[in-house]
Amino acid sequence: MSPTHPEAPEARRARALGLPLAGTPGPLGLITDVPGVAVGLATLVDPERGVRTGVTAILPRPADHLLTPWWAGIATLNGNGEMTGSHWIQDAGWSQGPILLTNTGSVGIAHHALVGWMADRFADQVQAEHFWLLPVVAETYDGVLNDIMGRHVGEADVRAALDNAVAGPFPLGSVGGGTGMIAYEMKGGTGSASRVLDIAGGPYMLGVLVQANHGRLDQFQLAGVPVGRLLGGPRIWQAGEQDREQGSVIVVIATDAPLLPHQLHRVARRAGLGIGRSGAFGGNSSGDIFLALSTASPTPMPPPQPLAVQSLRCLTDPLLDPVYQAVVDATEEAVLDAMLLSDPTPTFRPKGRVVPALDGQTLLDILHRHRAGS
Repeated sequence: MSPTHPEAPEARRARALGLPLAGTPGPLGLITDVPGVAVGLATLVDPERGVRTGVTAILPRPADHLLTPWWAGIATLNGNGEMTGSHWIQDAGWSQGPILLTNTGSVGIAHHALVGWMADRFADQVQAEHFWLLPVVAETYDGVLNDIMGRHVGEADVRAALDNAVAGPFPLGSVGGGTGMIAYEMKGGTGSASRVLDIAGGPYMLGVLVQANHGRLDQFQLAGVPVGRLLGGPRIWQAGEQDREQGSVIVVIATDAPLLPHQLHRVARRAGLGIGRSGAFGGNSSGDIFLALSTASPTPMPPPQPLAVQSLRCLTDPLLDPVYQAVVDATEEAVLDAMLLSDPTPTFRPKGRVVPALDGQTLLDILHRHRAGS
């Protein structure tokens, strides 16, 4: 754990540091390596008012094609959290439009703003037909670092995140919906990673974005090493103040591999294994909710009339093991990057404390010492 880092953000990422990570990343090592996927961020920081929060927007398709559904599956490790639109995904296996991540108190305004943004963008369809949308908005709680009950996220902030979405590089750490988040009692936030799927019919791309706000320091591990217990340094919580996990994590998985809803439900479950890799177990007060989507096989929903039989392509189930492995590996890396690219941050409630940040060099030193002693 360390003071603010002076080096360039890319140099602080887990892969650049040489941390032990499995799998082959895409060109950017981000969810935007998946063709057509874009990410936008709105970050709100005003220390005088105790504001540290924001919004992350994920566009699974280019903006002009957001009415085209994407196939999806969901999984819940522990349910103390919210993801709107998830009941329809569970039933129908698809959704449409952008995905938003924000704080617990801003789900309502994010949902409201997203519906308005879509209605403005697709005004012709609104006028011509019954416009129907069940947006996906997910949350984690940032009330330790942010005046969450002040409800500082506004409609303009949500629209800015949507308008600014790019299909390329975007920042990680204390940005967007992850601005006020804490992971393993250190500064958490927004993380992302990708993997190349070199399987039959491919290669395909798989990307992960996490909003990391989970775990306790004594749980934190890397490559089987209990690094959380070896880090030392200042702690946000004093002895006896927090004896159980109170955070949450959202994981969004995107791929251009052709997968159907029943397969995507299974893919989403593997995000829990990726979270568990770094030590968290989904405590009673945690909200651990995962969404997996495929941009392949774009199909209108409902299918155009008089179509009675619909044909869809998908990978066969025996090919899914590399997909599962990629989810686990990329989720672990995304959590690390969310922490490594964040800086020490003062608390809002209780006041007068500082949430430390995870320092990459310290992490490397612990791993080297552990190996030398084994």
